[in-house]
Amino acid sequence: MLKSSLAAVAVIALLAVPASAAASQPQATASKSCGVSKKPRALGPTYTLGLSVKRTSCANGRGFVRSYYKCRGGGKGRCRRKVSGYRCSEKRSNAIRTQFDARVTCKKGGRRITHKYTQFT
Repeated sequence: MLKSSLAAVAVIALLAVPASAAASQPQATASKSCGVSKKPRALGPTYTLGLSVKRTSCANGRGFVRSYYKCRGGGKGRCRRKVSGYRCSEKRSNAIRTQFDARVTCKKGGRRITHKYTQFT
């Protein structure tokens, strides 16, 4: 009888572990797309084409985009430092003498802000 009681306790313990382990796992958080103003230059000196955020609000994302453009010197260069604690990487494409497109991804812990813009030079 003692062996069967111990076996029952062991089974119950094994069944309880997955439930508690699943509860302690981090929840997946999907990125959400944020609206940008109908005025394409409302967020800075360039044309903002898109904005998405993860684990932060769209309002914070829009404010961050303005700060990032200030770091770029009003659209004249690249931002090479952290902005509001976010580390950013920028990839430029479709570059011609008078303009280029860029995609910027900025991370701070689990937070992420991604935006796209076109810069006329």
